[in-house]
Amino acid sequence: MNNLTLVDLFLNEYWIEKGLSENTVQSYRLDLTALCDWLDKQNLSLETLEPLDLQQFLGSRLEQGYKATSTARMLSSIRKLFQYLYREKYRTDDPSAVLSSPKLPSRLPKYLTEQQVTDLLNTPDVEIPLELRDKAMLELLYATGLRVTELVTLTIENMNLQQGVVRVIGKGNKERIVPMGEEAAFWVRQFVLYGRPILLNGQSSDVVFPSQRAQQMTRQTFWHRIKHYAVLAGIDTDALSPHVLRHAFATHLVNHGADLRVVQMLLGHSDLSTTQIYTHVAKERLKHLHERFHPRG
Repeated sequence: MNNLTLVDLFLNEYWIEKGLSENTVQSYRLDLTALCDWLDKQNLSLETLEPLDLQQFLGSRLEQGYKATSTARMLSSIRKLFQYLYREKYRTDDPSAVLSSPKLPSRLPKYLTEQQVTDLLNTPDVEIPLELRDKAMLELLYATGLRVTELVTLTIENMNLQQGVVRVIGKGNKERIVPMGEEAAFWVRQFVLYGRPILLNGQSSDVVFPSQRAQQMTRQTFWHRIKHYAVLAGIDTDALSPHVLRHAFATHLVNHGADLRVVQMLLGHSDLSTTQIYTHVAKERLKHLHERFHPRG
C-alpha cells in the first residue's frame, strides 16, 4: 500500500480514538509526510522498512541541523504510526521500538513577573472596541489559564458570566469548569455588551471573541496581538511564548500557595507530573530573589 495512504489511515483512526485537535493532527501529518518523502526517495515502504532505515532517516535530519526537540517530536510521531501498523497487522513487527530518544535540555516555561503581567493587561485602550476585546481576552487568559486555542474557540454557550465560570473542552475532548474571577468577568462583560456588537457589525457568530471580520480568530493572530502589547508595555518579547499567560497563571498560583492538584485541574493536565514543572519555576524565582537581595546571596 502507498506510504501516504497508510499515514492517512493512521491519522483518521488516531484522531477519532484520541480526540485530537486539528493542530495536533496537522503536526503529526507534517512529520509523517516528511518521513514518507524520504522513504519514496529511497524506494522504501512503511510495510517493509528495517530499523536501520529509520535510524538513517533520523540521522539525515541531524545532518540537516534539526534540533533535538524536533527530532523527539518526529520520533514520537513515528512510534505512534508503527504501533498502529503493527496493531492493524500491516506489519509483523515494530521497527521503531529499538530507537532511542534524543536527550532533551531541561527547559522551564517562559516566565513573567506579576508586575509585568499587570503592565501587559493595562496596555490595551479599552475605548477602542478591538482593544477592549484584547483586554478581555488577556484578563480571561490570566484568570483561567486557558490554552490559546481554548480561548479563541470559546463560544457564548460555554460562558456563564452570572456564575463567573467558563466551560472548556480541552485536549482529548475532556471537559473542565474554570472560575474566571471578578476582574476577568467584568472585562468580558464589558466587551460582550459594548465591543462585541461593533465587531460583529450585524453579523451572527457564536464565538465570544470574534475578529474584525466577525469570524473566529486564529491562534497566530492573537499571538501577534500579545506581542504587540508586550512591546508597548516594555516587555522583552524573548520572554514570551504563546502560552505565556497560562504559564503566569499557574506559576503565580503556586507562588501564592495553591495546591498543585488544584492547579492541575484548572489547567486540564491529565498527569500531575506535567503540572509539577511550575513548582520548579517558583523555586527558580525564589532562588533568584535570594541571590539578588540577600546580603550573602
